[in-house]
Amino acid sequence: MGIKLSIKGVDAGYGAVRALHGVSMEIDQGQTVALLGTNGNGKSTLMKCVMGMVKPSAGSIELDIDGQQHELTQMTTEDIVNLGVSLVPEGRRLFPKLTVFENLMLGAFRLAARAEIKRNLEFCYEAFPLLAERHGQLAGSMSGGQQQMLAIARALMASPKLLLIDEPSVGLSPLLVSTTISKIQELKAQYQLTVLMAEQSFHQAMRIADYGHIIVNGEIVFKGDVQTLIGNDLVKSFYLGIKV
Repeated sequence: MGIKLSIKGVDAGYGAVRALHGVSMEIDQGQTVALLGTNGNGKSTLMKCVMGMVKPSAGSIELDIDGQQHELTQMTTEDIVNLGVSLVPEGRRLFPKLTVFENLMLGAFRLAARAEIKRNLEFCYEAFPLLAERHGQLAGSMSGGQQQMLAIARALMASPKLLLIDEPSVGLSPLLVSTTISKIQELKAQYQLTVLMAEQSFHQAMRIADYGHIIVNGEIVFKGDVQTLIGNDLVKSFYLGIKV
C-alpha cells in the first residue's frame, strides 16, 4: 500500500495569531520525518492541521493512498482518522480514570480497526509487556514513561498507515527519552509505518529520522537528510552548541 503526505504552503493560527507561515513538506511511504523546533514554533499546530483539528487559512494538505488523493483540509477529524491517520498527542491525553485496557480499546474505534482488535492488542502487549502486566491499572496512576507507552499503543490500536507523534520526549528523563525514541523506530519497522514526529531533542530525533525539517516562528528554515542537517553550520550553532 502506497501512502504520501504532501503539505503545501500552509498558513494557520488561532484567531488573529498566526502560528504557521507557508509551511511545505512531503512524507513518502515508509519514511520517518522529524519536525524539529522549540516550544511555541508551530509544531503542534501543524500536527493539528493534518488531523483536521485546526483548519488552515491557506494551503493544502493532501494524503495520497494507493493513488487516491484526499484533501485533508476539507475533511473532519473523524474522516481523517478513518483514512488511517493516528496521532499520539503532546502530553499523552489519556483517560486517567480508565484502565490501560479501556484506553487501548478507545484507540480501536475506527471501523477498519475493529476487526483487528485481537491482533493489534497482542502486538501492543508484545511491544510493551508492561501494559499487559498492568492492563487493569488506571492510566492516571502510571508514571510518565508508562503513560507514553500507553499513548503510543493506543494510537497503534487504530491500525494506522500514517502515525503522527507530537513531542514524545516531553516530561521524560533522558534515559526514558532514548528508550521511547528507540521503541518508535522499532515499531515503525515492525508495523511498516510512515511517521511524522515533532520533537525538541535534535540528537534523539536524528537517531531515527530519514529526513528533518527545522521550524522557527512558524516557518521551515532548514530541511534535509540527517547528514545535511548535522553538517549545516546554523544547525550546529543553534542545536548542537558548536561554535562555527
